[in-house]
Amino acid sequence: MVGIVDFEVGLPSGRVTVPWMAERSGRPEADVLAWTHCAQIPVFDEFEPAWELVADLARKVLDRAGVPPERVDQVIVAGSGEWDLPAWSPAAKVADELGITAAHCFEVVNFCTASATAVQIAADAIASGRVRNALVLFGERTSRSVDYTDPESVSMFNTGDAAAAVLLGATGVTFELLRSRTRTDPAWCDFYSGEYTDRGVITRRRGRQLNLAKVYLDNYLALVGDTLSTLDWAAADVDHFLINQMDRRMHERLVRKLGIPVERSVFNYERLGHMGCADPFIALADLQAANRLRSGDRILMATSGTGFSWGVTAFRHN
Repeated sequence: MVGIVDFEVGLPSGRVTVPWMAERSGRPEADVLAWTHCAQIPVFDEFEPAWELVADLARKVLDRAGVPPERVDQVIVAGSGEWDLPAWSPAAKVADELGITAAHCFEVVNFCTASATAVQIAADAIASGRVRNALVLFGERTSRSVDYTDPESVSMFNTGDAAAAVLLGATGVTFELLRSRTRTDPAWCDFYSGEYTDRGVITRRRGRQLNLAKVYLDNYLALVGDTLSTLDWAAADVDHFLINQMDRRMHERLVRKLGIPVERSVFNYERLGHMGCADPFIALADLQAANRLRSGDRILMATSGTGFSWGVTAFRHN
């Protein structure tokens, strides 16, 4: 059995508010709120290194699980590459902070699908016997790539920052990994891209594509359908459906199309923005805090990321 032994999520102390975004962009507050859904978005400010919060969360997870640093063979930081410093390894920095000296430390860049990608890489290594325990970590400064002075970038104003630490192993598993499947539609590779400015690297949307919502929906439906078929599940068998909190309207359409009751999903749009790779783990933590998880529960995590890639990962709660 391979899967998640324990995990922890955390939010930075900084915030960007709707009035601030409206003033910077020149958009009415109502326009901004239509995308953010909440009045403020958590972000790392200039005085809070992301790696420090990630290291604190990872230390808590290792301590709770009783896993010493020398039994961690792999440390992966996943995201879009917006680390605290360029040309630098946050995975190695966290490992050094925790006293993990014999692990392979590296980064996985697949944007917000990097969570599914990194979990799959770690699980495959554990299943093969090459790795005993792996730390998959999320924590980057994605918000600093948003150009709040550009009124046409309002669709990205819900992008915030968060951190999470996920410990995977083959013993003491809390969430058994049953299946993970990812796919990319490369035709959309140039729809979002960064550019160098005097304020640093910012992300721009290149044009308007009205059928992107349909592409999102179709890819999610195909991956979920394939996962359900492979596991011999029906939509009614899914106890919890967790998804990146990027677009509420698409989220609602997706659960309706799948036939999964809306109450079996987690909607954090009015409380948080899109917290990148950490989104589904924040939702999972919310389920734990609300005492909504039961032994045998079947969980689907759906992720998507710029590029464009999609992923669906299935777990069973032990």
